[in-house]
Amino acid sequence: MGNVLDEQPTGTCEGEAVTFGEDLHVVAAGMLRRGGRGLLLHRAPTRRWYPDCWDLPGGHVESGETPDEALHRELLEELGVTAVVTGDRFAQVRGEDFRMDVWVVDQWDGEPANLDPTEHDALAWLDHHEMTALRLADPRLAVLFEAALH
Repeated sequence: MGNVLDEQPTGTCEGEAVTFGEDLHVVAAGMLRRGGRGLLLHRAPTRRWYPDCWDLPGGHVESGETPDEALHRELLEELGVTAVVTGDRFAQVRGEDFRMDVWVVDQWDGEPANLDPTEHDALAWLDHHEMTALRLADPRLAVLFEAALH
């Protein structure tokens, strides 16, 4: 298993919270690495949840999916890549109403591209120093980014 970060985030992007009663949102995310850099996506300003900030690619785990299966599907839908998602997750980020399982992804087929501009309006390969200057969906992403790139 990897790092578990469960303290409450501070300084997250502002947006209307999505609430589903007592349900926990389970999210799968991938840290794609290439050449000492990681891939982040900029969430469109029109998004209801965490608008106008940078985040890892990924999304909600659907009914009947495991988190690693969801990540494989999300990376294909969002970026057009067929990722090799294997092994234990690298980290887990917990919040009051969500759990995000994060895998480091070093192998994929295809070149990442923004396939849904309504969700994301930019993507960037960044080193740790560059990403710390950005407005992140969750400030704990900086710790994960640094650990994954070193």
